[in-house]
Amino acid sequence: MDLFAIIEAGAALMPLMSSKMTLFYKRIFPVIWFGFLAVFFVVALAKGLGADPISNFLSLIVPVVMAILGYQIMKRIAFNLVDEVFDLGDALLVRNGGQEERIALADVKNVNYFPYMSPPQVTLSLRRPSVFGDSIMFCAPVRLMPLSPSPMIEKLIDRIDAARRER
Repeated sequence: MDLFAIIEAGAALMPLMSSKMTLFYKRIFPVIWFGFLAVFFVVALAKGLGADPISNFLSLIVPVVMAILGYQIMKRIAFNLVDEVFDLGDALLVRNGGQEERIALADVKNVNYFPYMSPPQVTLSLRRPSVFGDSIMFCAPVRLMPLSPSPMIEKLIDRIDAARRER
């Protein structure tokens, strides 16, 4: 058996529950956002030095306010997302940074799914704190039809309910 067959077999056993766009939301978009604001600020600063500095004050304040607001929004929406969530059948394998943990479906206390957000998010509240805290947030897979619920996440919610009832 070759290496690619083993990898494909493992991927079939552990479907990815989280979005492949998580890297973009967590790492790439913030660099683009803050880079754009930094360029805007430097250009406004350069223009302000040659002209009347009081009239260009607003041009300097806007990117700073946008950076502060952007950071606060990204902290709540993007920075706390885990990198990957895999379905193991009766559990989820959660990876973030260099850490990973197996979380049984029965250990999930509550599921909040927000399909109408961009990015769509799933928050799992846990009965016992994990390495990642007492809740785990991840992006749901991106759908071709935006603003529609993910069947994969809907099935996960049903399986978590069933696991809690069996408990």
